[in-house]
Amino acid sequence: MPTEAPAKEAPITQAPEHKPKTFREEVWSIPGGEAIKLCIQCGTCAGSCLNANQMDYSPRKVIAMVRANMKTEVLKSNSMWYCVSCYMCSVRCPRDIHITDMMYVLKGLAVEEGHVWKRGRTSNLAKGIVESVNWYGRVFEVEMVINYFFRTRPWRLIGMTPLGFSLLKKGRMPLRPHPIKGRDELRKIVQAAGELEVKP
Repeated sequence: MPTEAPAKEAPITQAPEHKPKTFREEVWSIPGGEAIKLCIQCGTCAGSCLNANQMDYSPRKVIAMVRANMKTEVLKSNSMWYCVSCYMCSVRCPRDIHITDMMYVLKGLAVEEGHVWKRGRTSNLAKGIVESVNWYGRVFEVEMVINYFFRTRPWRLIGMTPLGFSLLKKGRMPLRPHPIKGRDELRKIVQAAGELEVKP
């Protein structure tokens, strides 16, 4: 008797990936980013932030501006660059919003858009940290600070001399680096990270 041919299985198709269309969708797309929808604008983050008085917009205002799609105003501001990652805002937030993580994403977006605050001082500091880690596997503070100020504000080094001597006397400023083992492996990791595209 003739046998029926087995039915062909329908090809498995994947749903098209949703790409963020607006600024707020870009921020929402990060892990935990949608939590800013829950913000009640209580101001706890702004009151907890150590540098809120230096920011163009406090963390509370940044969240409100992100939700209002005010991309240019946010990314051109200094707010995320003044974030020191102390996580005080995130810890105290009554809605458990990861505000510090949002600030990291905004930094990445600002760099993508070509908005590097204060003539690249922050990027120079980051560059110095990466260079130090590449050489020694850890940050050698003395060399990093000297290189940073030479690149940005060399005259400030003179004013920092008393602080340097004070740290040296108290044994808080080693004059020689202490490289770690496996620096080549760490260097490869840092290089691979540098080649990744900055994404929210």
